[in-house]
Amino acid sequence: MDDIRPSNRLAQETSPYLLQHAHNPVNWHPWDSESLKAARLEDKPILLSIGYAACHWCHVMERESFEDEEIARQMNDGFICIKVDREERPDLDDIYMTAVQMMTGHGGWPLTVFLTPDLKPFFGGTYFPPDDRAGMPGFRRVLKSVRQSYEQERGPIEAASNDIVEHIEKNVQRAGKSVSLEILSADLVKTAIIHYRHRFEPLFGGFSGAPKFPHPMAISLLLRHVWHHGDAEVLHMAT
Repeated sequence: MDDIRPSNRLAQETSPYLLQHAHNPVNWHPWDSESLKAARLEDKPILLSIGYAACHWCHVMERESFEDEEIARQMNDGFICIKVDREERPDLDDIYMTAVQMMTGHGGWPLTVFLTPDLKPFFGGTYFPPDDRAGMPGFRRVLKSVRQSYEQERGPIEAASNDIVEHIEKNVQRAGKSVSLEILSADLVKTAIIHYRHRFEPLFGGFSGAPKFPHPMAISLLLRHVWHHGDAEVLHMAT
């Protein structure tokens, strides 16, 4: 029997985790260019929630907060709310988990992060109960405080978020990698697809000379592009 409850934009996704939230009263968005553009146009902070289908505390927070009409109204009025499956986007999970660990000293799932419209984190945590409990701030109070701070202390928030991004980039560089929050933009995804088109070897497969190793992140990006754009050439590259 079809579910006749009202649905949000996650109803169009394929991730089991995202589909679990498709009928929340929260106006959830997937992580895509349209949602990120909406945050910039409306000048709203982003509430980013990252989890996975088998996560116990993700289900608890959904039941306690995301299915609560009053809390959902707070979320919808004050934020662009984005849900991400960490198994679909480990890149986003890695970046924002690092940010939350820097801000709080710990991490976990569900990962709850508040971002400026240009994707820079300025406050975060993991599971929040709906109301203050056992020394943890309630999600209602967190939503109200974050939104109020964003409106009244924009300068300090932007300065703090810039510092967090700088620390993330330094830590990643020390680990021998190279990353910037710019990798999250739709334009750079397009650039990556073009790069892989040029690097692809149609005869032997892959994107580099011998010895050849799998490129799981590249394949994940290519398959996601195929799902959204139906590109047969890119599907061949990924498979």
